Amino acid sequence: MHENVEDKRVRRMMRLMGLEAIYQKPHLSQPGIGHKIYPYLLKGVKIERPNQVWSTDITYIRLARGFVYLVAFLDWYSRYVLSWRVSVTLDTVFCLDALEDAFRRWKPDICNTDQGSQFTSEDFTHRVKAANVRISMDGRGRAFDNIFVERLWRTVKYENVYLQDYANVSSLQDGLNRYFRFYNEYRRHESLDYRTPAEVHSGATCRPGVNDALRAFQRPLLMC
Repeated sequence: MHENVEDKRVRRMMRLMGLEAIYQKPHLSQPGIGHKIYPYLLKGVKIERPNQVWSTDITYIRLARGFVYLVAFLDWYSRYVLSWRVSVTLDTVFCLDALEDAFRRWKPDICNTDQGSQFTSEDFTHRVKAANVRISMDGRGRAFDNIFVERLWRTVKYENVYLQDYANVSSLQDGLNRYFRFYNEYRRHESLDYRTPAEVHSGATCRPGVNDALRAFQRPLLMC
């Protein structure tokens, strides 16, 4: 006799096992017609300090019904998530909002993006250049040019999104807000000599109550 299993449990188990249906996914890196493409500036560059290079990218997150887009700015040296935003539409506005949020506190020497229309738009590139920041763009089909953000997406989804199975945008925003604080201030990285991104980026020390933060996610840390 077969046991009835609800759809939500099946989706969660498929995500944990890395199983998914074959279907057309959103294209997030389509260049805009007539938009200027900038060269990739990071080949052979040694990353030696915080705010030397930032990267940004967009991913999509499936909710119980539909999906939303997530953009984040990441410091390459420290892996610190500088800012992030979610949006139900794939426009430039939420990317600019995240950029402005990061610019309120820091400025990089170089900002690296893919060739998506949001990042090649005049509004975005003008704002970056107005801050005296150099623009670098991944080569077409070269996912490893932006590998640190790709690793961030995998971490966020496997440690948080897939486990929580968010139902709507409001619950996703609340969950990501908690998770990115955990990621920056408490999650130690092997590649950072087991320090946190916050410690490396700004010299902050790990706050008291780290055990409570870890228990909230109810799983071991994944070192990356």
